[in-house]
Amino acid sequence: MGKHNINVVNVGWVVVVLCMVVEVAEGGITCQTVVSSLRPCMTYLKEGGDLPADCCGGVQSLNSAASTPADRQTACNCLKLAAKASAVQPQYAADLPSRCQVNIGYEISYNTDCAKVH
Repeated sequence: MGKHNINVVNVGWVVVVLCMVVEVAEGGITCQTVVSSLRPCMTYLKEGGDLPADCCGGVQSLNSAASTPADRQTACNCLKLAAKASAVQPQYAADLPSRCQVNIGYEISYNTDCAKVH
């Protein structure tokens, strides 16, 4: 591959990376955002009991950040994946929004069809 071809490939990768950064910067929720927001809740989600003081702040923050249907669907799918990977107890996950007095508009459950979340 010649020097010119390498520069074209490098420019192509820069464009791809910039597009990815712009998409996230324009307000897309990521699974990283979901996991970070709910990290203070993990003990409750696995064992039940009292909610840690900063747990509901994370739930409220995540709910505010998920401002579009696409964001809410992404958050829903991430919640399902995180719950399966982290041994979260389904009943505690389902109860979390109401315990924090936050209406997310759907039930956190393995069975939730996230495509129907608006």
